Amino acid sequence: MNVRRGRNFLQTPGPTNIPDRILRAMHQPAWEYSGPDFIEVARDCLNGMRPIFKTEGEVFIYASNGHGGWEAALSNILSPGDKVLVPETGLFSFAWSAMAQQLGVTFDTIPNDWRHAIDPNQVEERLRADDKGEYRAVLMVHTETATGITSDVQAVRQAMDAAGHSALLVVDVIASLACSDFRMDEWGVDIAVGGSQKGLMCPIGLGFNAVNERARAAASNGGSPRSYWDWEGRSMSRPEVYRWFAGTAPEHMVFGLAEALIMLEEEGLEATFARHQRLGAATRAAIEAWSAGGAMEINALVPEERSESVTTIIMGEDFDLMNFQHVLRENFNVAVGGGLGQLQGKAFRIGHMGDINEPMILGTLASVEAVFEILGIPYGDGALPAAIASLAAAHKS
Repeated sequence: MNVRRGRNFLQTPGPTNIPDRILRAMHQPAWEYSGPDFIEVARDCLNGMRPIFKTEGEVFIYASNGHGGWEAALSNILSPGDKVLVPETGLFSFAWSAMAQQLGVTFDTIPNDWRHAIDPNQVEERLRADDKGEYRAVLMVHTETATGITSDVQAVRQAMDAAGHSALLVVDVIASLACSDFRMDEWGVDIAVGGSQKGLMCPIGLGFNAVNERARAAASNGGSPRSYWDWEGRSMSRPEVYRWFAGTAPEHMVFGLAEALIMLEEEGLEATFARHQRLGAATRAAIEAWSAGGAMEINALVPEERSESVTTIIMGEDFDLMNFQHVLRENFNVAVGGGLGQLQGKAFRIGHMGDINEPMILGTLASVEAVFEILGIPYGDGALPAAIASLAAAHKS
């Protein structure tokens, strides 16, 4: 039996490392969920999520994963037979489309090669062609976890406005929230969908909908039959506090979230974004050096579109992902993500989001390079010096 000592380096793109502070905050007895103490914590969390989304709109918290957040958004604004436009970004745009289809919603996609961000011009073109106004919403993924690509939300909204279309803009920010800048109100987003297990540093188990008045109006005039997901039933304007969570609250998840919000406030969102940018840049610098060996490359072709949350590395056709992950896990106690969708078996992913710092990313990169050496995967020299130089330059500026 292989005994692993030290901390596990969990460098998957979700779930991410859970800080000890959050674990300790959750390690307590149950509270009276309708009592004043818990009500205060819950209210602070519901209100405290607004600055994270950068919105004045209401934020709804669900005991769910991100897929639950998707379904909540869809069921509140869409009825069976409605139609949406989904710019393809990778596996998760397909998964969201599939969910919409299961709910009776039809969709059109804008094809993408999984190596580029959403093209706003194509969105504008499709919406201009929709002279009957059939599209009720545009569903876009801000940062696609499968491809390591971040699309320009503001540019998509500008394209929608240029087309003069009334569709709602619904954005999945599960992999970008509290990792890179997202400005819901300023960028004209109607609904943003988040999850707890990535930049928020919490366990899997909370889904979020941040909603503006335009989306609330659409929900009040339509949507699908719903109860648990219903926004109005969960509104903080309701005096029955238990309705905020559609029943008994997920207390310990809320305790963890409350501590996460304190930690983010202590660091400051802009500093949090800068940290993610530093760690992402260092990771990319190492991969660029490795790529000189001819066996791998960064999936995202346009540097400005590369995610600050996760980097996807394309490998050769003969890449044995399972063995690579096994050797990395068993020998170095490091976990990275595998390729998803059309990249399955052809790529691996290094997460650099949430509660991580410079030594953790350097240790991960060194461990990955050691596995290249063990398995005989060709790689270029100078990856670690490149990552170190990147980090040093960022801290000097």
